[in-house]
Amino acid sequence: MTTGTRLEALDVFRGTTVAAMILVSTPGNWDAVYWPLEHAAWHGWTPTDLVFPFFLFAMGASVPIALARRRAQPRRVRHHVGRRALILFGLGLLLNAMNAPSPLVWSTFRIPGVLQRIAIVFVIIAWLTEKRSRSVQIGVVAGVLLVYWAAMMLVPVPGFGPGVLTPNGNLASFLDRLVLRRHLAFGTWDPEGILSTVPAIATALCGVFAGDWLIDPAARPHRALSLWAAGAIATVAALMWDLVFPINKNLWTSSFALLAAGVATQLLAVCYWVLDVQGVKGWSLPFVAFGRNALAAYFLSVSLDTIMTRWAVAAPEGSLKWSLYTHAFESPLAPCCGMELASMAYAIAYVALWAVVVIIMYRRRIFVGI
Repeated sequence: MTTGTRLEALDVFRGTTVAAMILVSTPGNWDAVYWPLEHAAWHGWTPTDLVFPFFLFAMGASVPIALARRRAQPRRVRHHVGRRALILFGLGLLLNAMNAPSPLVWSTFRIPGVLQRIAIVFVIIAWLTEKRSRSVQIGVVAGVLLVYWAAMMLVPVPGFGPGVLTPNGNLASFLDRLVLRRHLAFGTWDPEGILSTVPAIATALCGVFAGDWLIDPAARPHRALSLWAAGAIATVAALMWDLVFPINKNLWTSSFALLAAGVATQLLAVCYWVLDVQGVKGWSLPFVAFGRNALAAYFLSVSLDTIMTRWAVAAPEGSLKWSLYTHAFESPLAPCCGMELASMAYAIAYVALWAVVVIIMYRRRIFVGI
């Protein structure tokens, strides 16, 4: 296996993550959601909390492969990285605008977001991958996680003091209010804020390490097992760290960053063993298709869901999505199976719709890159 080889395991891992992102973002009814498909209220975690960091991890794993194709031309690398980051950030702002109350109020318009965080992290890990050695990259991961832990626990926040990890009392939300003022998701804090983006870099860099390990041309016996073991160690370390620095997705605490990287590493190792070692691929087409058009699938699916949610039909309080959900899913399913199942069935159907779209794109060799 040589650098630049496309790993089907990575495509499937990324595609599964995107499918999960769509699933948890588009329930039929937000008031009827099974707990694994919800975010933890604050401290703690659910499977849904791991979906976004899994995408960052997958992005990190693909960076060595993507940049290897352009490494002979440094200017081309810089152009690719800068262009991609700007487009991602701009698309994130567009999604924020689509989800903002109407009419749009610029004084409270949200600036951070999922795609914005991806853009910032991508620039940093691309630079570290190109310009810094592996030992420096490992030092960055360790340093970022430890310094973030120390800062969040030791730096006093005016009016609250040090080590307060409530939504308004923590250092990250204080800095967001100081810099971004009212341009935050929840007025006084934002889950994709400035300071909490720093430990997300560590999550993505762990993906770089995993990707490098899998494409290393040196013959490595038990490659999948070694990768899985590394992920298991990171997961156990994160759960122990949780005792003193709680796992929290909204703050992207160091324990959360390590947990997400550890679980992602284990799942990528399993995908690699099943697909690239054992060659069991008959089930993988939808996930490969999602993985090859990951950003397009995410952006377009979220955009369509937003349009359907805000497109009023029949009555001002009704929407196209609500009308479709109530008639096709809630009415036939809720009486016998419960509201939660009806809500999840809608989300699964929505994922299936986009699976058809990306499979058609894949078969026609249409790949939307930026």
